[in-house]
Amino acid sequence: MRKLLSLLIFLVGFAAIGWAEQTTGTQSSYVYWRWISAAVAVGIACIGGGIAVGQIGAAAMGAMSENPELSGKALPYVGLAEGICLWGFLVALLILFI
Repeated sequence: MRKLLSLLIFLVGFAAIGWAEQTTGTQSSYVYWRWISAAVAVGIACIGGGIAVGQIGAAAMGAMSENPELSGKALPYVGLAEGICLWGFLVALLILFI
């Protein structure tokens, strides 16, 4: 599954480059690479964050079904996993605007 996902990300990235408008100059090709790298940064971070939230959420629900007092202790871990997506977005902003 991971190899298939990696291949899909690779193909989508190079398909976007292949279908991009042909222009002259190095500045315009540099802009394309910035947009593609920002999209990959956000995409991979959100996929990783989604996987983490799914696994942590399932484990937290299982623990809370046995002991309801654990709800306050389990929810911050879900928030930490969601923070991965935020960091991917911040990296994309740094790629685009710096």
